[in-house]
Amino acid sequence: MKKTILSLLVLFMAAQFCAAQTTTPSKAEQEILDLSKAKWLWMADKKVDTLNAFFVDKAMFVHMSGKWDKARELEVIKSGSIWYKKAEVYSASVNILGNTAILLNDLDLLAVVGGNEVINPFMVTEVYLKENGKWRLAQLTFSTQRRPVKLTKP
Repeated sequence: MKKTILSLLVLFMAAQFCAAQTTTPSKAEQEILDLSKAKWLWMADKKVDTLNAFFVDKAMFVHMSGKWDKARELEVIKSGSIWYKKAEVYSASVNILGNTAILLNDLDLLAVVGGNEVINPFMVTEVYLKENGKWRLAQLTFSTQRRPVKLTKP
């Protein structure tokens, strides 16, 4: 009887934990998730004018090969020296602190770098600032993950 009660208690606690992990995002959190998704498409489509308006003037970008500012990131995208072909996001979480939002994306990125198509697993950190009622990207960092790539080439 003790084992049955203990087993039921463990199952109940596990169910509560799982339910807590699948909460519905708030309106503001969903707005950030949607903006991030749109950003990946704008980057894939090399929409430099849209990205220029979306990135704050002092935005910073950290890649495997270095760090640079907004002007350099836009040039990298425009020239195709890095072509962000597809970001396959597996999980994302948003934390909003006043007028700042921090988004973490677990993703695989299919990109063309130096003429070579590559897929890398990343944890991408995006920092957004709310200015005049609009969220804009202030910082983007790619951190390589040690997990295997999940995405298969199309």
